[in-house]
Amino acid sequence: MIILGIDPGLNYTGWAVIETAKSSVKFVDCGIINPLSKEHISKRLFSLYNGVNQVITKFKPQQVSIEETFVSMNPKGSLHLGYARGVLLMLPALHDLAVFEYSPNTVKKTVAGSGHASKEQVKAMLKFIMPNMKQNMKDDAIDALSIALCHFYHKGL
Repeated sequence: MIILGIDPGLNYTGWAVIETAKSSVKFVDCGIINPLSKEHISKRLFSLYNGVNQVITKFKPQQVSIEETFVSMNPKGSLHLGYARGVLLMLPALHDLAVFEYSPNTVKKTVAGSGHASKEQVKAMLKFIMPNMKQNMKDDAIDALSIALCHFYHKGL
């Protein structure tokens, strides 16, 4: 089974693809979608749509996992993140894919053993579990990989 993990964001959306077979998992690919911040929000959302659509078309995942929204004290920022999540939740539906959502604490606890694990702890566990993952991955791609792995563990694929 191919799983796509998505770390949503309007400035940087991370994505990662893993392949599972019985109780094993392997890293396939990852990346960042980075819409131009000077563009109108409509064009930025369209960039997210195009980027994730290309990933889905290329890797043909059967399931998608996405991180739940973290609500900040900035209402405008939270609203914009909601727009991005809307696009990112709609895309799998267009491809008739199941979507699963996980909170940041659930992802960290599942991957690193603690819901308050640091990014370094999560990255170290990912490297241990998937030694073939890319080196020097951006934080958003690492987050997407941990979201995909979280789904693998929670769904017993």
